[in-house]
Amino acid sequence: MCKVKHPSHFITTKEEYELSVVLHSPSEPRHEIDTDLREKPASHHSQGKGRLIALDAARGLAVIGMFLQHFALNERNAFVAGNTTLLFVLCGGISYSIMAQRMKERGMNAAVFRSKMLARAVFVDVIGYSLILLNTQYGIILPAYAAMFVLALMLVYRSTRVLVYTTLALVLLAPPLMILGMSLLSGAYLLQDIAGGPMSALALAPAFTTGIVIGRLELTKKQVAMSLAIFGFIMLVIFQSMGTYVLPDLRLNFETWLVNVQGTSATPPDLYAIWPHNAEQPLWHMLLATAPHTASTFQTLIGLGIALLVVGLMFLVPRRMTVMLTPCAAVGRVALTMYALQFVVIWILVLLGIEYSLSDIPFGDLLIVVISLVIGWIFARLPNGPLESSMRRFDHIFSSFDSAPKPK
Repeated sequence: MCKVKHPSHFITTKEEYELSVVLHSPSEPRHEIDTDLREKPASHHSQGKGRLIALDAARGLAVIGMFLQHFALNERNAFVAGNTTLLFVLCGGISYSIMAQRMKERGMNAAVFRSKMLARAVFVDVIGYSLILLNTQYGIILPAYAAMFVLALMLVYRSTRVLVYTTLALVLLAPPLMILGMSLLSGAYLLQDIAGGPMSALALAPAFTTGIVIGRLELTKKQVAMSLAIFGFIMLVIFQSMGTYVLPDLRLNFETWLVNVQGTSATPPDLYAIWPHNAEQPLWHMLLATAPHTASTFQTLIGLGIALLVVGLMFLVPRRMTVMLTPCAAVGRVALTMYALQFVVIWILVLLGIEYSLSDIPFGDLLIVVISLVIGWIFARLPNGPLESSMRRFDHIFSSFDSAPKPK
């Protein structure tokens, strides 16, 4: 079913897409859903057949960007650092939203969706902590991603207005709360994954909730996709310009003011003191940072601008030309497997004492792009990626007991 020969292989039937996996959108078992779809009228939320390949292509670009960041980062592709994470999370929020809407439109019990998300959160969390045990030098977002699966259950069925207000509030409040969490929650690993640093669920939540909002739009409409691309481009220009021309002086003045107010401490906190006396001072100067993975307001807005631009452009590709998206969509279909694979490869190469960075090799970044596309194509020829199949079986254990549609 998933052989990469034609874009139609990435366009599942409506029944299959209803229950697509949040990370990679593979089809779900047909017996989990109402198969008598032909007798039901299409909802106004229905997305066209071109939706899946465009979303998978955007997610695939995010994964390829991560491969570049970890294996061949250089001045040409420096923009991928941090921004691919936000694109990855945004696509996850879009898929999360679509899945919830489709199940609701089908009349299925909301408990089925909740059980699926809770089961997938557990699965993704276990994979995430397994990768953390490899102790590579890169951060792992999967524990935060799993936390967002759970926390978003409070929002996914709320009104679009509530979601928009929540997203705006998170853009403003998540960075300072995340910085405070870095200080107060530094010794509590589970809470730290939820709200304690740039790789926490709180730090990435603005992108995820933005994805939930976008998932309610009819992205297959040219006007909607064009609006997203234009809005993303405007965000990118405005906040990147501020980061280049305004923030450096503002950041210097702010840091000088911080030193005068709270002083500096050369003495590290006493790790054996009672909480919160064992916490370090909050790093408030990060609020005006634009460096990758700082999760500051400006870094988040710049990354969201890029993510919206990419998603909009993917959906602007005419249906007759979607074959161009097929290679990236192949990677996007097996995103969880590809994400985990890069850290396993780094771990193995470090164990063997092999230098894995191709940054200094001519066209090393292009080589990494080709390698990631080939690996994604190989995995996409399977019915599902290895981790995607395992996650589907895992969540089916917890959701099959209540998969019947709700009585009308």
